[in-house]
Amino acid sequence: MNQKKAWQLFSDLPPEAQRQVTDFIAFLKMRYAPSHPHKTAKQTKLTKEAFIGMWRDREDLQDSSAWVRKVREREWGQHRE
Repeated sequence: MNQKKAWQLFSDLPPEAQRQVTDFIAFLKMRYAPSHPHKTAKQTKLTKEAFIGMWRDREDLQDSSAWVRKVREREWGQHRE
């Protein structure tokens, strides 16, 4: 089918059908649009981040598992079975 024939068929449609055709064309344009390569985030060394070592001097956090266990017991009460 050539463009002239397609345009004639489109023109013969009622307004609602023409709107549906244009919506479908817009959908197809989005679906088949060329994908742009995603920019990769600049990677920095984790050791350079400001939060690394921020709790280094806290005695209560030397054993993080024990600290979490104590906080959970304090906040949620004793372990229930």
